[in-house]
Amino acid sequence: MTRYVIGPDVAIRLAHDQAVIRGGHQVLAPALLRSQVLSLLYQAVRRGEMTRKDAERQLEYVRGLRIRLLGDRVLQNVAWKAAVLLGWPDTFDAEYVALTQLHADALITLDRHLADAVKDLVTIAPIEALYGPKPSLRGALPRELLIWR
Repeated sequence: MTRYVIGPDVAIRLAHDQAVIRGGHQVLAPALLRSQVLSLLYQAVRRGEMTRKDAERQLEYVRGLRIRLLGDRVLQNVAWKAAVLLGWPDTFDAEYVALTQLHADALITLDRHLADAVKDLVTIAPIEALYGPKPSLRGALPRELLIWR
């Protein structure tokens, strides 16, 4: 089983794409993920980038993901050290790095700056590593609409 840490950017992208997570993967995140996702969706609605209904739909998707949320003292201590090492002004991103170091095989982020900053500390994986097979259209379309070759 491959264990991936995801951030709020990835959680929202998965929700937007209504992605199916490939079997055999475990998804982890710091407990702060829930609040960050809520805040990012709220901000997107405030900026007029999506409707409240769309934001609520994405939030429900994220709530339905099987994500193991962690936030114990050890994680916080490692996050503190990572933030100091990287010279960051806070520990938010450092919690994702710490969780990856402690419990996961790789970190998935869409943030290129974050990926570049932590590439020597953790393995970075593409979001596509999570995606399961796309549903077949063969079963979804009436037989007369399928093109047989």
